[in-house]
Amino acid sequence: MIMIYKNIYSNRLVNMCLAITIILAAVLNFSCKKIENVESNHLQTEEQAWKTISDARTNLIGAYALMRSALASDNTQWLMGDLRNGDFVSTSREDLKAIIGGRLNASFPVINNLTNWRRFYAVINACNVFIEQSAQIIQNDARYTKLNNQVDVAQAKALRAFAYFYMVRIWGDVPLILSSSDGNFTQLPRTSKERVLSYCKDDLMASAQVLPFRYGSNDPILPGLYFSDAIGQWNGVTFTKISAYCILAHIAAWQQDYIDCEVYTKFVIDNYPKLVETASNIRYLTINELTGTFSGSNAVNPFFYKRATQLIAFSFEYGFSGATTTGHIEELTLAEPIIPKTQPEIFVPKDSIRAIFTDRRDFRFSVDSVATADAKRNDPFAIVYQPYYFTNYTSQRPIFSKIRAIGNADQPSGKFLMYSSAILFTRLEEITLLRAEALAVLGQRLEAIRALNRAAQLRNTTPYAENSTKDLITEIFAERRRELMGEGWRWYDLIRYNRLKNLSGPFIYKNGVPLTFAQAQAQGGIYWPVSQEVINNNPAITQNAFWQ
Repeated sequence: MIMIYKNIYSNRLVNMCLAITIILAAVLNFSCKKIENVESNHLQTEEQAWKTISDARTNLIGAYALMRSALASDNTQWLMGDLRNGDFVSTSREDLKAIIGGRLNASFPVINNLTNWRRFYAVINACNVFIEQSAQIIQNDARYTKLNNQVDVAQAKALRAFAYFYMVRIWGDVPLILSSSDGNFTQLPRTSKERVLSYCKDDLMASAQVLPFRYGSNDPILPGLYFSDAIGQWNGVTFTKISAYCILAHIAAWQQDYIDCEVYTKFVIDNYPKLVETASNIRYLTINELTGTFSGSNAVNPFFYKRATQLIAFSFEYGFSGATTTGHIEELTLAEPIIPKTQPEIFVPKDSIRAIFTDRRDFRFSVDSVATADAKRNDPFAIVYQPYYFTNYTSQRPIFSKIRAIGNADQPSGKFLMYSSAILFTRLEEITLLRAEALAVLGQRLEAIRALNRAAQLRNTTPYAENSTKDLITEIFAERRRELMGEGWRWYDLIRYNRLKNLSGPFIYKNGVPLTFAQAQAQGGIYWPVSQEVINNNPAITQNAFWQ
């Protein structure tokens, strides 16, 4: 339920703006020669940075800001999660075509930036510094209690674990740094992904025992205001106990440990109502609430602002100067008639749309055959379809408009576009489908079907029948493909699905030669290459075998 965003605190807005500006400047000037070179969480000098409760707040939120920047930079979340072997195609950009085609070592600035992991290590260093230094505030400011610090350190550890998990999915083995004083970063080799994820799980399990369900409220672990603010300021902002279990569930699924995945997802499903004081705004969403713009559904839509429905997300809140022109999927997918842009940079072809959305009842997209027949009496070329995921379906390039948070209104004014959609990692529907996956793998068929239908029922689709002969795991991943389109899941879902099914057909190509998934995984083809800049600066780093 986490989300990070800039400047949510009106009474500290100036300080937060300055903090985040310095933080992001540090990232841009980051040298890979030493991890300590990233002054990622310092507003003042080292001696001054850990004196007051405001320093704790600034440095902790600064670490979240770095994570948001890492995912938004060059549209990392979507270029890495949705393009390769995905459903989107590029209209004209050659760099995006290279990613879609798996040519991840092509010489394009965007690809060069994406393959450099330094932005994630800026997050990790900020977390390490906070873990090491923040306790001294307890002695300097009586308002900052030991309990406050324990909760804040637990957040920093969970955020660090999330950053490492994200990197492992991208690169496999990565250097493991658990201290801000680990010495010269360039001399550290890559650590096995198994060991990295083991540390992540340990940190997350420990953090989950300390983290509250909600902040600034009557939570039994951390009652009362949090940093002088009530729950309304913290919904969907900081890592909660639910956040930790969501990450644990995804690590378990990535490692094919579906026993643990079932346990962790059950905890989330059983306890998510505790995220808010009342359960009215944390629930499964109707299609209007999922895709709604700035209307009544705005209160729960998971892509707007900061929301309790965002189990893990990073926000760009318009009302507190958080909206930006870049770092949002709308930048890639929207065009006329929604925004003044002639064509989108990526779109889902009509043939793919029809192949993905096969249920004629589906609210997300379906063609209404009866209405079409009636319409064609007046217009032989008429077609009636559900408008929630796609706009102008009948055009050459349908606009993927499921996510469109433009400024503070449904329609933009002028050509200067500000977007405020959150970078969403998981929501209730996603974690329920992950649970269905775990249950299906474990052979708990009836429970898996119930979870699948629970996640999909508000989309008006035909329920999966208990006596169906369709492969259940395939149907679960097909539903994930529909429900989570544009949320950065497709590539990682393809990996998990192929690990389960061990399909023998072509998965990717290397120098024009088709490789099965087993071959691709054995050669490291499921990962991205490591930036040559990283390798040049660190002789201990070796390139993934597939990209050598």
